[in-house]
Amino acid sequence: QPKVNITKKRFEEAVEKAKEYIVAGDIFQVVLSKRYDFHIKGDLMAFYRSLREINPSPYMYFFKAGDKQIVGSSPEMLVRVDNRVVETFPIAGTRPCVENPSENDRLAKELLADPKEQAEHVMLVDLARNDVGKIAKFGSVHVPEFMKVHRYSHVQHIVSQVVGELQDNKECYDALRAVFPAGTVSGAPKVRAMEIIEELEPTKRGPYAGAVGYFSYNGNADFAITIRTLFSDGNKACIQVGAGIVADSVPEREWFETDHKAEALMKALKKAGDETG
Repeated sequence: QPKVNITKKRFEEAVEKAKEYIVAGDIFQVVLSKRYDFHIKGDLMAFYRSLREINPSPYMYFFKAGDKQIVGSSPEMLVRVDNRVVETFPIAGTRPCVENPSENDRLAKELLADPKEQAEHVMLVDLARNDVGKIAKFGSVHVPEFMKVHRYSHVQHIVSQVVGELQDNKECYDALRAVFPAGTVSGAPKVRAMEIIEELEPTKRGPYAGAVGYFSYNGNADFAITIRTLFSDGNKACIQVGAGIVADSVPEREWFETDHKAEALMKALKKAGDETG
């Protein structure tokens, strides 16, 4: 049985403290996370296969280096460079996915109509535009897709696309440096948000909310954000999930949002355990 690194009461108190920082003008938004710790046996190939079946996502990965393993199904691109075009897809705003299609549609409409979700998403799109603007040609940054709902196995999110053209003196490495860490897993402004995360979260994040991907010899690059990901070291493993906190966030609702985000990985873990005995 996974052990959570923070109690519901302490998490809700951290949300209230974050809201105080927002009211005081320190930040506009911050992402607070909680971590599920548990023990595993052997390598995670069975878990990876379960994850592909239960939660197919734009980015699927399995890395193994000695005793350390990273297995994930991330829905969110951090940055991609293709033929000197830079793009990023900020995701912010969440509702569960259910088996009833009409209820899914209702939840999607509710999500898009929610002023809290709208405000958070627009803020993070602006942050992404600013990040891409650091390394893009003047006037090239635009938003071809804005506030569309994308559905995954257990949750649905509001997604936008931010695109720009790399400046002549910039490379794909500069693009990663400009956008990292993503505002969608840290907050806005980023540096102050990260200081508040350091204060309010009980455990260091490690690889959670980092990046996984590649730089190519031809100047292209593609990186995902390490969310919906399991990290293990020996027989110890963890899954970490976060929620974006804004001025009118409801603490209990944010706690349950993190539960929804962890659901697919927990199901894949159980399925892999059942299959391997």
